[in-house]
Amino acid sequence: MSATYLLKSATIVNEGKQILADILIKNGIIEKISGNISAEENIQVIDLEGKFVLPGCIDDQVHFREPGLTHKADIATESKAAVAGGITSFMEMPNTVPNALTQKLLQDKYEIAARSSSANYSFFMGASNDNLDEVLRTDARNVCGVKIFMGSSTGNMLVDNERTLENLFRNVPPMLIATHCEDETTIRSNIEKYRAIYGENIPIELHPIIRDEDACYISSSLAVKMAKKFNTRLHVLHISTEKEIALFDNSIPLEKKMITAEACIHHLWFSDEDYAQKGNLIKWNPAVKKASDRAAIFQAVLDNKIDVIATDHAPHTLEEKQQSYFNAPSGGPLVQHALQAMLEKMEQGMISMERIVEKMAHAPAILFHIEKRGFIREGYFADLVVVDKKQTTVTRDALLYKCGWSPFEGTTFSYTIDKTFVNGNLVYSNGKISSSVFGQRMLFKG
Repeated sequence: MSATYLLKSATIVNEGKQILADILIKNGIIEKISGNISAEENIQVIDLEGKFVLPGCIDDQVHFREPGLTHKADIATESKAAVAGGITSFMEMPNTVPNALTQKLLQDKYEIAARSSSANYSFFMGASNDNLDEVLRTDARNVCGVKIFMGSSTGNMLVDNERTLENLFRNVPPMLIATHCEDETTIRSNIEKYRAIYGENIPIELHPIIRDEDACYISSSLAVKMAKKFNTRLHVLHISTEKEIALFDNSIPLEKKMITAEACIHHLWFSDEDYAQKGNLIKWNPAVKKASDRAAIFQAVLDNKIDVIATDHAPHTLEEKQQSYFNAPSGGPLVQHALQAMLEKMEQGMISMERIVEKMAHAPAILFHIEKRGFIREGYFADLVVVDKKQTTVTRDALLYKCGWSPFEGTTFSYTIDKTFVNGNLVYSNGKISSSVFGQRMLFKG
């Protein structure tokens, strides 16, 4: 059972406003939010005057690499990095090894997380060209959704058969379908074009040209078309182009949206101008593209055409990343500094703290119908992050990622993550992480 905490004089950032109040945490739950709550016996009192308390972030797209790829990362290490970054809940993707394409393999991942995760967790069921029966056995009560790779991925997870796609979009509802949208035919054509010029030595700067806006738009528009045809709950992951934004609507509230979109930290922070310095360290799929795409995506977040901010945390070893273009895998580690990166955008006057909370906590909870998380409310789980206005520089020795590197190394942020509570447990405090397992399996409302 978790300890009882009284958080005093906190500036609570929640549901579009900031208030100064105390928070009483008992048995893992927020029991009371009020001014001047009296300290009872056996309560740990934590003075948070001058600090901000936010609902814990919910990251709807991570790759924690377990099972099968644990030389890169595992659920224990990456969940610790997540809570150190203020992310208290995550949803993990099925392209582990073996791919999570059966109910048994999916359950195996839940069992690993129950033993090792510092954060709350859910795992997407994977779709392939030939596992519809397994997909339809998924329990929407305790699984966040179904993931479809409409672009290349690990193993047998590329769904490129249009009849299969139609069957999935027709039959999976009311469960949510999350898609990686890149058109494989366009990408292969571009690869052939530039391989003819450069051979195997394609420069990393051509990554956003090979995986271009047409590849993204062709696939995203197909997914949206199918979702509208079959009235499917569709969530399009990691929007990377200005062109795709027109596919999404901001005229209705998120609670009623059937088609939603996600922006990722790397597409909000980096641009193609950064390849010269960062190289393969910012090689993601979809690719980091033009500064104009970055600006448009950021504006779409503010305009509610894009609904959530996530990470697509996808670590690889530094040795893997230092290979040539075709051999270096796509993806990188982000969960430990995602919230700080967005708070830096706030410091630059680009977004408010209230909007960051909306996009990184409230909106994922609403979009995925998560029970009793994502808000600071009485009766909700005490998933909280304490933020302090204190500069911190990202150094390799402070990283908790198993891969041991970050694209943010050397970056100085204006805010630091001071404390993180998961289900009422103080999991991270003043740079120190608890070794205990406090994460719980998330549940979802119908």
